[in-house]
Amino acid sequence: MSSPLAPSGSGPITDPAPLSLCAREPHVPADRLVAEMVPPPRFDSVRFSTYIPDPNQPSQTEAVRVLEGFAAGLGAAAGGSGKRRLFGFGKAPKKAPAGPRGVYLDGGYGVGKTHLLASLWHATPAEPGLKAFGTFVELTNLVGALGFQQTVRTLSGHRLLCIDEFELDDPGDTVLVSTLLGKLVDAGVALAATSNTLPGKLGEGRFAAADFLREIQGLSAHFRALRIDGEDYRHRGLPEAPPPYSDEEVTGVAHATEGASLDAFSPLLEHLARVHPSRYGALTDGIGAVCLTGVRPVPDQSTALRLVVLADRLYDREVPVLASGLPFDQLFSDEMLNGGYRKKYFRAISRLTALARDAAKLANHR
Repeated sequence: MSSPLAPSGSGPITDPAPLSLCAREPHVPADRLVAEMVPPPRFDSVRFSTYIPDPNQPSQTEAVRVLEGFAAGLGAAAGGSGKRRLFGFGKAPKKAPAGPRGVYLDGGYGVGKTHLLASLWHATPAEPGLKAFGTFVELTNLVGALGFQQTVRTLSGHRLLCIDEFELDDPGDTVLVSTLLGKLVDAGVALAATSNTLPGKLGEGRFAAADFLREIQGLSAHFRALRIDGEDYRHRGLPEAPPPYSDEEVTGVAHATEGASLDAFSPLLEHLARVHPSRYGALTDGIGAVCLTGVRPVPDQSTALRLVVLADRLYDREVPVLASGLPFDQLFSDEMLNGGYRKKYFRAISRLTALARDAAKLANHR
């Protein structure tokens, strides 16, 4: 059997076989989950000064002003040795003052909410061990790994907790997060969060929210809501996402790119069902590019939500995605895009499109 040809047809591929996400089954210890509660690599260097507000959207400029003031205020709220209190030791913190203890950035996908949240983390005058940054999913995973009481003791010693993409997907998470944040506010921890939905409307369209309305409304009392209007910056003035490549082109790039993975799309979706979403970040450790063949619409909502988490982790790590099959805007059915999780799906499409645009550079340099 002859060797596969590179996209140019110049000769057989002789590079080492690419990696495979399907061959990985990472195990993540709890201490890694705590240590990794920092802004993802994509946001290492962002600051308020690097955020470029849309001149047609004054709410973006206002958000920067409010958050800069919020960070400055946290500098005067030290109180106690965070290192001693990190795992519950030392003098107990004073009870927090009444009123909102955080800011809540609401807006559509792609308006720079995560950029602003990470900038707040960087601008807060406290050592990294006294600030925590994670997605909503990562926060609930931390509770699962440490237990509720240990999570409260661990985070109570922090100056600031930033929660990105705040989502309430089921009633259990509603109660869990409401209780956790209430205890952290009582311990004096400042909160900041992003979401596509205002606090008082969390859970709307996803489950019988009436039974948990009290918990949801209680969450909103902890935050000052800041609306950020605007269009998706990932597509603002940029070319359309590149069309899918052929299987041969994707395979050629995977073999020619150091650290690239190569997987068929359907087996990868099946593999994601066997790996807990808290491990999707570790699943991509050391991956320089993700190459997928045979992209097709996802078959059901559970699979779709797992793919959303993987897209978030790839986007955080700036891992380009090169694919054959259907374009990414055809991943989710009309029913999904019109349902309760529609904003998650649109965010995933937006982020995968940005990563596909990055991957085009790999193909063009072949």
